[in-house]
Amino acid sequence: MAASFDAIVIGGGHNGLVAAAMLGKAGKRVLLLEAGATLGGAARTVEIAPGFRVSEVAHLVTHLAARVVKDLDLERHGLAFAAPDLATIALTADRRHLTIRRGEVQGEVAEADALAWARLHARLLRFAGVLAPLMAETPPRLDPGDRASGLRLGRLGLSLRRMGRPDMRELLRLVLMNIADVLNEEIEDDRLKGAIAFDAVLGTASGPLSPGSLLSYLYRLAGGVVGPAERVLPPKGGMGGVINALELAARAATVEIRTSAPVARILIEGLRAKGVTLASGEELRADMIVSAANPRSTLLDMVGARHLETDDVRRLTSIRMKGAAAKLNIALDGLPEFSGLDARQMGERLLIAPSVRAVERAFDPVKYGEVPAEPAMEMVIPSLAEPALAPAGKHVLSAIVLYAPYAPKAGLDAARAGMLDACLARLERHAPGFRKLVRHADLLLPADIEARCRMPGGHWHHGELAVDQLLWLRPFQTAAQYRAPIDGLWLAGAGSHPGGNVMGLAGANAVRAILAEEAKS
Repeated sequence: MAASFDAIVIGGGHNGLVAAAMLGKAGKRVLLLEAGATLGGAARTVEIAPGFRVSEVAHLVTHLAARVVKDLDLERHGLAFAAPDLATIALTADRRHLTIRRGEVQGEVAEADALAWARLHARLLRFAGVLAPLMAETPPRLDPGDRASGLRLGRLGLSLRRMGRPDMRELLRLVLMNIADVLNEEIEDDRLKGAIAFDAVLGTASGPLSPGSLLSYLYRLAGGVVGPAERVLPPKGGMGGVINALELAARAATVEIRTSAPVARILIEGLRAKGVTLASGEELRADMIVSAANPRSTLLDMVGARHLETDDVRRLTSIRMKGAAAKLNIALDGLPEFSGLDARQMGERLLIAPSVRAVERAFDPVKYGEVPAEPAMEMVIPSLAEPALAPAGKHVLSAIVLYAPYAPKAGLDAARAGMLDACLARLERHAPGFRKLVRHADLLLPADIEARCRMPGGHWHHGELAVDQLLWLRPFQTAAQYRAPIDGLWLAGAGSHPGGNVMGLAGANAVRAILAEEAKS
């Protein structure tokens, strides 16, 4: 006889763990199934060489929702950070590095630019503050008969009105603009504009000149409102430390966790999800199936197109989810010396994005399946704050690299080698002698991230963050409130609202929607 549970959660990434823990705390008998040998998905800590440990893909906490941390008591379960906050240092070839901490510019910058950025940043934070409450709740339906959705839309409209007419008009003017035009309207300093533009497009398949890149920057700021308030936090133990705390919270809520348990099929009986079949052939039963996997994998691979409406199949196949970021992890035989930085500054978040034009130039080749000659990069050396991540006297460097093609024309091996060489050349320019310190380097292109993390397209948001793929359109209109178009099946991964980054809100919001639905019946 097949084992039976109240709920089965598919996927042991951070959203799956959040969903499972919250369901367990609500009194459900929960089974969490993870296809891989370890939990975490794109938020794991891995060993890249003997004694060298680093966050495999995601590497900094910027959006982890305060509500999730509190509700699951993650600090009691071991969530900790190796440093209280990291500044962002925008590196330049002439050593005129610029420091930004929580939106405040520090260092040599023209007074006019500092004041202009302060005004613009404050304005964008106000706009993000209006959007932030939407991230922590179920997106409204565009249905006149849905009273709850009508109330949520009404609250949004009231928030917009409270901004005042000038701000409301300005938000409507800016929201579909690109970040480059917005910055160029008010700021002259290329270093500052490059750093802000980098943050606006980080994790997207768009450049600073792409329409809507201002919206992705507002998304980042809004995540900071519900999360660590614009702080950049290196988790103790790497991102695996966050996953360990979530796992302990789930186990404390009596969740049963099984790894190396890939789901082959979601069982559909009488138009309703009733369980799962594992790749091993084992059948498990539950009246509630919650998938934190990619929505395309869940609905097309595990459910099957024959159980879906034709329009929903078309919408699923149309979701844009090809990633454009690479991850570079390096084991170092010593500490590199970045020109113009002191020992303390080496431990901050370092950017190589000297101008908007430089970031856009890095994006251009990727449109044609090629690798950039001068990629833009976000780097941290986590072993400075947490020496246990590397052997004594050694270090690890972790970098997000913009941009990288999903399907390179030259083939994956050639593109990987070419991109690694371009990254090392860029690092050598800012830290002479860097190449001599490299013991091992692991570069993951989007296709590698797809394979290692079971993430179609290698896009860490499970779908591009664009105006046509947000809120009540995420992942598509008939599945935008976490309820899949199959009774008993719910979607709780980054492909649902509000998207990716390690915030936990997709999993938390989905459970709140599930429990609210149960309360009605």
